[in-house]
Amino acid sequence: MSRGDLAGEPAGPLVLRGIDELRARVGTALGTSRWVTLDQESIDSFAKLTGDTLWLHVDPAKAAKGRFGGTIGHGFMTLSLATELLWDVVMVEGYSLVLNYGLNRVRFPAPVPVGSRLRMQVDVAAVRELAGGVEVVYHLEYELEGGSKPPCVADLIFHYYE
Repeated sequence: MSRGDLAGEPAGPLVLRGIDELRARVGTALGTSRWVTLDQESIDSFAKLTGDTLWLHVDPAKAAKGRFGGTIGHGFMTLSLATELLWDVVMVEGYSLVLNYGLNRVRFPAPVPVGSRLRMQVDVAAVRELAGGVEVVYHLEYELEGGSKPPCVADLIFHYYE
């Protein structure tokens, strides 16, 4: 995967300092990540790592004759960019530990053809109290350059502990 061009890229992550700033952002957009390009080498590496070597992902010749006209990235590969792209958008200070708690409502409405550029938009959907910290639900919607549907939509849940 390669980073997008510098023109039009985000200037850096929004820095939120603590629970009050997180709460103030519930229901609002935090921003959009940089563009990343999904290349065949990255798709092949992901396939090898996960054992998902379906021809649709790793056989360009066979995939060229298929439904999408070429190989496509794995849905879980797109989803796996969530944390990296989240750090492009927002950093939360004032906590000693951040844990990825899980995901809700994950969907893959559109394929990501090899060579495509994508980015991720982030909203704060909810903030809930936890013993010693908070749970934050980030709503993620990926955008495929030139696409009409998002390739991935998910709610990512992080726990922040003091």
